[in-house]
Amino acid sequence: MKIYTRTGDKGLTSLIGGTRVPKSSLRIEAYGTVDELNSWIGLVRDQDVCALYRPLLKQIQDRLFTIGATLASDPERARMALPDLHDADVLVLEQEMDRMNDILPELRHFILPGGHPSVSYAHVARCVCRRAERLAISLREESFVPDLVVMYLNRLSDYLFVLARLMCHDLGSEEITWQPRG
Repeated sequence: MKIYTRTGDKGLTSLIGGTRVPKSSLRIEAYGTVDELNSWIGLVRDQDVCALYRPLLKQIQDRLFTIGATLASDPERARMALPDLHDADVLVLEQEMDRMNDILPELRHFILPGGHPSVSYAHVARCVCRRAERLAISLREESFVPDLVVMYLNRLSDYLFVLARLMCHDLGSEEITWQPRG
């Protein structure tokens, strides 16, 4: 199979279902951002401090592929059976956040991203996740997007925040708290 097809050279691409849309469309932006998020999650997963978290991070990457497939399909024309999210996928993130929060000191201040390069990667992933969530919500205003997609992205960004805190803790780094001037 060739990677290049030349079918996108004029700025159009095909959705699952065959519909051709501009590469600048909101749908393409939404699933492209999910793809970007998946790459950031891979970078987070590759950090030494994440050895214990790799299985869940790999599972998250799988769920992001599921979300990408959902967003890449034309809800009016796609006939292909796609993988789907389940309520249990959101529950896994919530349970893991609860477990991590039991280890962490109580959050009393806003946290600035940083403290260690690995922690910063998790914060970048969190920000990209929030952008993916906003794009999915915008897309939902004009086309069908399953509620569970938005819910999962929302919970995932929370998970990435707590993971960044736990990574900082595991690395023995100091959390950088925001101290407003004043």
